[in-house]
Amino acid sequence: MSLLVPSPPPAPATSTRRDFLAEVGRGMVTATVGLSMASELGFASSVDISLPPRLEFGELEPLVQIMQETPVTKLLPLLVGKLRKGVSLQQLVAAGAYANARTFGGEDYVGFHTMMAIAPGFHMACELAPERAPLPVLKVLYRNTSRIQEFGGIRNEVLRPTQLDSSGAKPSGDEWLRDSVRGPNRSQTDQLFAASGLSPEEMINAVLPMVDDETEVHRVVLPYRAWDLLGLIGREHAGTLLRQSVRYCVKSEMTHPDSRNESRRLLPQLLEEHQLLGAKPGDRIVDDQWITEFSALLFKSTPSQAAAAAAAALAEGIAPDAIGEAISLTANQLLLRDHGRTPSMEVTGKPIGSVHGDSIGVHACDSAAAWRNLARVANPRNTFACLILGAYQAALDRTARGGDFQNWAPLPLQQHSDSSKLVDSAGLLRELDEAIRGNLQGRAAGIVHRYGQLTHDPANVFEVLRSYAISEDGALHGEKFFRTVTEEFRTTRPIFRWRHLIALARVTASEYGRPGAGVAEAIDLLRA
Repeated sequence: MSLLVPSPPPAPATSTRRDFLAEVGRGMVTATVGLSMASELGFASSVDISLPPRLEFGELEPLVQIMQETPVTKLLPLLVGKLRKGVSLQQLVAAGAYANARTFGGEDYVGFHTMMAIAPGFHMACELAPERAPLPVLKVLYRNTSRIQEFGGIRNEVLRPTQLDSSGAKPSGDEWLRDSVRGPNRSQTDQLFAASGLSPEEMINAVLPMVDDETEVHRVVLPYRAWDLLGLIGREHAGTLLRQSVRYCVKSEMTHPDSRNESRRLLPQLLEEHQLLGAKPGDRIVDDQWITEFSALLFKSTPSQAAAAAAAALAEGIAPDAIGEAISLTANQLLLRDHGRTPSMEVTGKPIGSVHGDSIGVHACDSAAAWRNLARVANPRNTFACLILGAYQAALDRTARGGDFQNWAPLPLQQHSDSSKLVDSAGLLRELDEAIRGNLQGRAAGIVHRYGQLTHDPANVFEVLRSYAISEDGALHGEKFFRTVTEEFRTTRPIFRWRHLIALARVTASEYGRPGAGVAEAIDLLRA
């Protein structure tokens, strides 16, 4: 679609250089913030500004444009006004996701992290009282629009309509998309996928062999969080959301050659060796002791050994979700044992000893959860691959970024668990709040551990931690990690599940003290 602004009549002879520069300035503003917003601001230019064809989103298109074009300083009042006029929170979420996908296409670090926070923000909203429900969504949408405008807005949109004919036969085979990413025509891969005519289920199963080529946190979490969004915003634009993963993998392929990637050579060997190609996942139930022992095995293994152990368990007919549970508990140990950022890793907002943001443990837990959840929706081949690679990555995360994880003790230490003598729920929650505000990671972990041992209601702990996941910046990972723990707690056995909540308490204490952009303004607007 082209944005056409009527050309001015020929300038009179008295036109000055100042007039010319003013016209150029108006054109630059329009190109930056969009025609509709430039007109509202009184900057509509008379210069013809043409853009390449754009993806469009039907009835939501005006709302998508608002997400891209509104100056971020005016965004929240406008969105709250929309809510009060009857626009649903779910519609805001959909428009934000589409604006993000169209702008970034999975190629901007802050951009795709913001996309991965959209569904978690909405899930948090569903857990709040109606008067506060918009808050986590507004926080993420503020970040979304801010980054869109830093990125260049409508001028620099990455995702465009396909130029290929989509009326032909669907692609065949399990690995056509992966082969396209690897091949000499990888630049056309996004267009091939967009024109494939596949159903959402076929799309995710086409994407996964491509994702399997490398075990890296963003590579696996990005398609899972895109898939999670479909349940909120519908299936119509599944391809648009998953195209982000295609472009991410294409970009990664250009910088990570096959020769350096052990996992892409190991996976087909294990699938063949354990006769998993053509097999169906088993349903053998295992007890708590098996989970404990298998998780311990993965934790001490090399990446290739962990992958082989997962393949052998799958060949024995162990239910996939039991293997996924053990993988998640392995990753959880990395977060509980991490000594935090070293002096050389310290950056603004992530001081020495902190574990929030892109820490080893948060990344490992998010990856394990993504592999586990994708295995649940995949075809048999991809279910096996997700769990083999999930085990591989958990073991790789233990070794790839340094640290003596096998010898470090997990939090809480005994002194942390013994630091509180209270037994009542209200008193323990007050102590938890104090520990978080004091950035006392070990004490926060110890209080939640004690709270669980006393069999108090975990919903109360989630309520405390959720409030900080909303109020604090979280270094791009706060909403996503909160959702990871929520999902893992719900699907993990009672004997193990509190480990995930203890880890969240630790991360919350680490991230406190850095308020999220836009949150205070959103609170004031919702109170008005």
